[in-house]
Amino acid sequence: MNIYLIDGHPLIREALGIQIRRLAPTATIHEAGNLGEFAAQTTIHGAPDLIVTELALSDSSGLGSIAQLKTLHARCPLIIFTQGSAALLEDAAIQAGADIFIQKTTSINDLSSALRAIVAADTTVDTQTGDGTKKLSRRQKELMLMLNQGLSNRDISAKMDISEHTVKVHLWRLFRKLGVNSRTQALAFGRANGLV
Repeated sequence: MNIYLIDGHPLIREALGIQIRRLAPTATIHEAGNLGEFAAQTTIHGAPDLIVTELALSDSSGLGSIAQLKTLHARCPLIIFTQGSAALLEDAAIQAGADIFIQKTTSINDLSSALRAIVAADTTVDTQTGDGTKKLSRRQKELMLMLNQGLSNRDISAKMDISEHTVKVHLWRLFRKLGVNSRTQALAFGRANGLV
């Protein structure tokens, strides 16, 4: 797994790198201070399998950095790890193409659980879905049922005994597996294919 950490603060990159190496010892981690350095790194080390970036970079800022990254690496998972307020920025960041939004004020346990859910293999047992073309894990089928019940991320977090950040990661994985971009699309797919 080729992971790129983009942040103007070396200490932040180092701390993230330490957490990721604990969770994925075989991952190759590259660090960049801005998008220009990131582009240079990819020419040397190859395309990313995962990008973790701050929104405020010296050569791009805010949602513009998401657009730039997604233009070049549309299918690569993108985690925003920023000081910005989730209440103000999270929805806009997700709409711009980010997959996961994590605030830097998040506890180390929540950060670790979110990163673990992304970098670790999904070891839950696969079961065949109704349309015969997609496979959902047991946890993903449970998640579909909770979406159908209209539960919020907070409700799902309490029911599954995981952090809200981890719920977001599980939703991201579910959406990618189904080829959809939202809860509404996931439910429409699920109802059309007998998943809920």
